[in-house]
Amino acid sequence: MRIYFAGPLFTPYERDFIDQCAAKMRAAGMEVFVPHEIPLPDPVTPAFIFKIDSEQVLKADAVLALLDGPMVDDGTASEIGIFWAAMQTDSTKKGIV
Repeated sequence: MRIYFAGPLFTPYERDFIDQCAAKMRAAGMEVFVPHEIPLPDPVTPAFIFKIDSEQVLKADAVLALLDGPMVDDGTASEIGIFWAAMQTDSTKKGIV
């Protein structure tokens, strides 16, 4: 199963927590895409981030979204929306957790 791990990536704590969770999931045999693990070009552009993230969301079987803050991260909300739209026409998409 290929899982897109969506969540805020703006602090070392957020990235470390996602890394720890992804490591456990990988140890259990899951294929996990974590956005902050990809190499970034210089300069990084919003268009690059959207292109890579949306491509990976659409390749996923499921999305795991970390929603533990006072507000949902904008990028996470976007990734949830892209996957939800794909679920409407693709029965192989398992769901959003």
